Amino acid sequence: KINVNCFDVDGVISVNISVPESQHKVNIDIILQSVGRDGTKDITFTVTEDLTAKTVGSGTLDVLATPIMIAKMEEAAWKAVADHLDEGAGSVGILMNAQHLSATPVGLEVRAEAEVTAVEGKVITFSVKAFDEAGEIGHGTHKRVIINSQKFLERTYSKL
Repeated sequence: KINVNCFDVDGVISVNISVPESQHKVNIDIILQSVGRDGTKDITFTVTEDLTAKTVGSGTLDVLATPIMIAKMEEAAWKAVADHLDEGAGSVGILMNAQHLSATPVGLEVRAEAEVTAVEGKVITFSVKAFDEAGEIGHGTHKRVIINSQKFLERTYSKL
């Protein structure tokens, strides 16, 4: 549905055309042009004690925790598109399918990356990967949906 409003102000007719926010569409070419032709974003961090499986509760060893690796992949994804969405829009994760292939000790640097691979309506799909100084440590697929941040928070907090 398109809203059309006409106004006559001092003999000048103005036409205001608006498309309801629910009908905004995202185009993969627009996102790819915005984030760069390869559509990627990297996040780099150093593994510290507070990022280990032992500390976050996902295991008993002092190695990079799988939930942290996944969170950094997701961070790379949302940052890849955040600056290219309409004002007031954001994105939330709706799917993460990842494999953690190799352990990373405290002290090594890790790079998580996300690459836009598809856009279907408001759903953006990413290929995500993580690497330490010795090579690939994880990979997977991540999906995010574009939302109106204010409406999303209102719906969420209406649960209280």
